[in-house]
This record gives sequence, structure tokens and C-alpha cells, in this order.
Amino acid sequence: MVADPSDAGQTGMTLMELRAVWGPSSLLAVAVGALIQDERGRVLLQRRGDDGLWSEPGGALDPGEDFLTGARRELIEETGLVCPDLHLMSLPDALQSGPELFHRYPNGHESYIVGMRAQGTLPASALNHAAPDDSGETLELRWFPLDDLPPLSNNANRLSMNVLRARVGLPPVPLTPWPAPPPLGEHLLKLRRKVGPRPLFSPGANVLVTDEHNRLLLLRHAGTGRWTLPGGGLEPGESFEACARRELLEETGLRAKRLEPLEMFAGPRYRFTYPHGDVVDNVSVLYRAHGVTGTLTPQDSEVLAAGWFGAGALPDGTELNGELIRVNVDLWKTLGP
Repeated sequence: MVADPSDAGQTGMTLMELRAVWGPSSLLAVAVGALIQDERGRVLLQRRGDDGLWSEPGGALDPGEDFLTGARRELIEETGLVCPDLHLMSLPDALQSGPELFHRYPNGHESYIVGMRAQGTLPASALNHAAPDDSGETLELRWFPLDDLPPLSNNANRLSMNVLRARVGLPPVPLTPWPAPPPLGEHLLKLRRKVGPRPLFSPGANVLVTDEHNRLLLLRHAGTGRWTLPGGGLEPGESFEACARRELLEETGLRAKRLEPLEMFAGPRYRFTYPHGDVVDNVSVLYRAHGVTGTLTPQDSEVLAAGWFGAGALPDGTELNGELIRVNVDLWKTLGP
């Protein structure tokens, strides 16, 4: 989904601005981690200023920012280093989401981290030129072997290290326990009541569902009157895949035996304005459904109609629900049956 030209001057809310109106209770924190390794396979970690423990460089995205831009910015801020080959990991290793990514900071703020991981390489000697900014976020930088890691700050860091450890045959670092996530409860709507129409990150997932004739399922959205894919927004503690499964079932009555993650979509291109004026910066994983079962039963409250469309009979781009859905549908057209 893309912003209307009139949205260009609207400023999104940073995580700290949201905190000012939301308080310390759980928020979805859209974030990126940068996994940098040297020529010996050691990983670059920072000792954090807030808890004194260790983590990969990274942090929350700025409003309208894409993940790779955010990873480069965070790396410079927290280390002073530039990594020429920094790139996003492939899915599913790149994805961060789920109840285990709960984190309570020393100041009491609670977050569920959702987002992506980037990776790159630097020579060990690069650390001689490190120059973190003066924010106090970074107390120390050091290279660590994957089989001799220091105390890590939270499960997001442990899971990142486990992605790297699995590649070299090391067992996973155990995760620390996490609380039961809050009940599902229209998280974004509750934020809206606090902040009004200003742009907010909207993490979520969409699903490509096809029938035996390789026709794509589209739903006419009750709020916009345009065609969209089954999908919707994450709730705190929910994984991208769990969100995709829940939204698929709620909106269509269908279930998928397997959901294949295809691509993450994020950045200013996917800003969307609803007819009532609310603006979202979409952060969306596109899944392809396999082994679909059930009877198509469109959700009364959100879906005006449902239809199966072949590649040559799709609605016009202006009839699709914004740039995100247009790009998702274009990607589907490149896939084989």
C-alpha cells in the first residue's frame, strides 16, 4: 500500500513518542538486528548501556524506514562502522516475531520485538576504528566466537545467535522464559485512540491462496471497497505466521497445512491512508498457502465479497487495496502453480 501524495508531510511516531502516550505496557517494536562476522566467523557484539549485557547492534526503525536502511543507521550509531556488504537475511532466518521475543527493559517498558535480521562481514581490524555515538547505548564492542558467547541481553539476541550457530552445527542457546502474551484485542485500534491518524507501523501478514485452477483468492474489503488478500495486523506476542493463519481463518474460514514465507515488504513505498484518514506504514510478510482446507466463508464484518481470479482476469491495479496488495499480486503472477 502506498501513501497518497497528501501524506508526504505527515510524520510518523517513534517508539519513544508512542511510549509517552501509551505508558510502559506492551508495544510491538518494529526493529532490526545487524549480525556482523569477521574472517574467523566471530560475531560483533555490543555491551549495552541499559542492562550491561551483550547484544548485536540494532534497534527500532524510524518512521517510514525500511529494514536495511535501519540496520545501516543503527550500525553506525552503535559502532561507528559501515559494512559494505550488509544485506537482509533470507526468509525465514530473517524474521523476528513471536511470544518469546517479549522483553522488559530496566526502566519497566515492555515490548514484543518484530522485524528482521541483516548480516554482513567486516575484518577483525575494523574494530580499531569503531566510534559509537555519545548516546550511552554502547559501553563496549568485542568480537566473540559463536561457541563462547557472553551473557546476552534478551531472547531476540539469543535467537539471532542461534541462527548463526545452526549454520556451523552448534546447539542453540537456551531461551529464557517469557510471560503469556496478552489476549487478542485490536492493538492498533487502541493505539489509534491515543495518537489519532498519524502514521503508525502496522506489522502483519498477507496470504496467497489459490484453487485447483491456479486462481487467486481476493476479498473486497469492507472499509475501502477495494480488492485485497486475506491478511491483517499482528497482535502483541503473535508471530507473523500465527497472524497469517488467524487472519486467513477469520476472513475466509480456510486453513492451510503449510504457510511458505515469500518476502517481507516494508518502507515508505507501503504507506497507506484509509478512507477515514488513518495512516499506516505497512510491515508485511507475504505467505503462500499450501494444503488449503475448509469451505470459503467470507467474514461478514470485514469482507463484502470474495472471488477467484486467474492471472489474466485480475482486477485493475486501481481496484486493488493499495501498493502493498498490488506488489503482492504481481509477485504471485511470477510464481508457478
